[in-house]
Amino acid sequence: MRSVFSAIVLTLAAAPALAEDKAQKVGQVLDDWHQAAAEAKLDRYFGHFTADAVFLGTDATERWTRDEFRRYAKPYFDKGKAWTFKATRRNVSFAKDGSTAWFDEMLDTPHLGPARGTGVMILEGGSWKIAQYHLCVPIPNNVFDQVKKIIEKAPKAKE
Repeated sequence: MRSVFSAIVLTLAAAPALAEDKAQKVGQVLDDWHQAAAEAKLDRYFGHFTADAVFLGTDATERWTRDEFRRYAKPYFDKGKAWTFKATRRNVSFAKDGSTAWFDEMLDTPHLGPARGTGVMILEGGSWKIAQYHLCVPIPNNVFDQVKKIIEKAPKAKE
């Protein structure tokens, strides 16, 4: 009985460390993905996506499959530098089976200013892959009404 109790205690004690290790691995993939963009490494960047991944950009019209996004991004990568995003804060959660992670990250970006990325990653063949990523620019509540008026005047996204 004592050995069963000890095994349970050890398992429970190890669970937070295992979750933290998995979160670090997800974070390492995201950090490398961002670094690949900064270094204009097209294949490395898009290698972090699942084959059926979706990228949602800051504009309402920007919903791309991985391959559509690659075609859009290639000219930027061809110039030698795509974009530079650095995560300043990141939260990662996991499904009970441990094969799906969702995350949100605050980003420091020279062109967008403060930004946020959210997404879903899946464990595919032992590696974490991005299945969905959504890039947005958070709008402070105290200026939202002004921004809303600007958005309402802008051309609408095609449905």
